[in-house]
Amino acid sequence: MNPQELKNIMGSGLLSFPLTDFDANGDFDKKGYIERLEWLAPYGASALFAAGGTGEFFSLTGEEYPGVIQTAVDTCRGKVPIIAGAGGPTRFAIQCAQAAEKAGAHGILLLPHYLTEAGQDGIAAHVEAVCKSVKFGVIVYNRATSRLKPDTLARLAERNPNLVGFKDGVGDIEAMVAIYQKMGDRFAYLGGLPTAEVYAAAYKAMGTPVYSSAVFNFIPKTAMDFYNAVANDDLPTQHRLLKDFFMPYLELRNRVPGYAVSIVKAGAKIVGHDAGPVRAPLTDLKPDEVAQLAALIEKLGPAVSGAAVEREAKTKHRR
Repeated sequence: MNPQELKNIMGSGLLSFPLTDFDANGDFDKKGYIERLEWLAPYGASALFAAGGTGEFFSLTGEEYPGVIQTAVDTCRGKVPIIAGAGGPTRFAIQCAQAAEKAGAHGILLLPHYLTEAGQDGIAAHVEAVCKSVKFGVIVYNRATSRLKPDTLARLAERNPNLVGFKDGVGDIEAMVAIYQKMGDRFAYLGGLPTAEVYAAAYKAMGTPVYSSAVFNFIPKTAMDFYNAVANDDLPTQHRLLKDFFMPYLELRNRVPGYAVSIVKAGAKIVGHDAGPVRAPLTDLKPDEVAQLAALIEKLGPAVSGAAVEREAKTKHRR
């Protein structure tokens, strides 16, 4: 897939980050990961980000990473495009990007470098080095230690034709408007704040109708329903789901730093698609918190986990 094709994929639809499956010892569970991807692929996401933030990219070793991406590409070939997460120190990010390209991924989401602060010239040099190391498309993730200003993005876009996407995980409306006004349709734009559904309508109003959903990992039908409600300006459905699920969900998620990932793994386990424990330094939800999450999911109805959809598909297959 060339960079323009990746940009087109980013232009519409819902995207998501599959969890990375670990076994009881915390090792990569390839079989479980394949089953997860096979479950999620038919639900209608425009693309899946393998080894992204929700997929615990930050905890994967250099030896594990290529296998995770290759598994995702092989499993989803012909079903849904795979965009790989890549990031960390520049040389490691380049290794990840090249491994993803070799595996057949459709592009990368360039996650922030970690810990070290840097000025605009340094961040730009980091992004450009990764872009020039591959031929496929690159989406830059604006978050944490990697926050790019409009003029910096303009210079990068001019020098790197394969930089085709911008994902915002900061939530600075003024900065986002400035970037959109500066870059126009040069980029595809993606809302990427944690639990992006809460911000989806506001981002759509700014010209960013596409976002990535973490809850797609355990309530894919509800995630698609909410996306369609935003796309169709269906405010009653949005408000109902925000009130009944997403705002109480945020209260649980915000209790402990890192729960943005942990709560998704808990949700997957509740609906029968256990991805195993999170890796340190993250911590799993406490039993009472899991019970509260289960109650929220139950209120959404019996079909939210996809069980009804799966039964219907199996029935049609037998026919």
